[in-house]
Amino acid sequence: MKFGSLKSKKSLDGELCLISRDLKMAVKAIEIAASLREALEDWNQTSVLLQAKYDQLNQGRCTDVFSVEESAFASALPRTWLFADGSAFIHHIKLVRMARKAPLPETLNTVPLMYQGESGQFLDPHGLIPQMDFSHGTDFEGEVGVITSHVPMGISPQEALEKINLVVLINDVSLRGLIPEELAQGFGFFQSKPASALSPFAVTPDELGEAWKNGRIHLPLEVQYNNSFFGKANAKEMQFHFGELIAHAAKTRDLAAGSLIGSGTVSNEDPSVGSSCLVERRTLEQINEGTAKTPYMKVGDRIKIEMLDQSGRSIFGAIDQTVVAASKAIY
Repeated sequence: MKFGSLKSKKSLDGELCLISRDLKMAVKAIEIAASLREALEDWNQTSVLLQAKYDQLNQGRCTDVFSVEESAFASALPRTWLFADGSAFIHHIKLVRMARKAPLPETLNTVPLMYQGESGQFLDPHGLIPQMDFSHGTDFEGEVGVITSHVPMGISPQEALEKINLVVLINDVSLRGLIPEELAQGFGFFQSKPASALSPFAVTPDELGEAWKNGRIHLPLEVQYNNSFFGKANAKEMQFHFGELIAHAAKTRDLAAGSLIGSGTVSNEDPSVGSSCLVERRTLEQINEGTAKTPYMKVGDRIKIEMLDQSGRSIFGAIDQTVVAASKAIY
């Protein structure tokens, strides 16, 4: 199934919609659940009803369908209870640690890195990235993520794979200039990790077909920056699969239904595939050319993040955002 949250003045959660497999048509499903968040909280019941309606939509048997305009949709899950973001791509960890002259963790290959991000609001995937101070070093981070059902504390990685209900894309906005000082205080990210955005559509893992294997998405993440190619790193190269990330997050607590678990920046060692964030490119420039030439984001810069299936069709819709000064942001 494919889901979207139609923007609504009545609810911050939007209105639950089913989206056709080709992303062309949609139908509201608010008679089943008012929002995607509520559907996830009663997934055993709602998923059966939603699947039946989804089949009808794709067979052309639904009434009240309407054409999909991605800009009419909020982040697929506009807000939720938890966003736990991992860092499952080892190449990315090595580069960002190099950029801030920090040592690699001794458990790099055995224990996932993870922080808790902003989950009470996700940015409009076809809207703005508002920034207060551009000396903070505004960066994008192209990621993949999963949304879970209720996850019990102490679950095993293999069992955790069965708790994955949906898959999304993420733009994890980061303020690189604030990160070193925050981490030096020994208490982790906060100001350096403002609101992120999710793709306009969330999909069940079965929609990915053979591209969903071993708790990973075996497809490249297409990143364009200011309308030019920036990266196409393959998401399959996660050191830790999503079951391991979920189990890590649930080691000492239950995870509420609707929890979002991020992969961290999609990153490959092959330099020909480019990058999914600015800090990686800057670090590679420093290594290869002696200086970082690519600036961080400024007003008017545009980032587009998308994933295509084997036939070249968009799976999740696109995150397509533009940077603005916060005083000019439109909410």
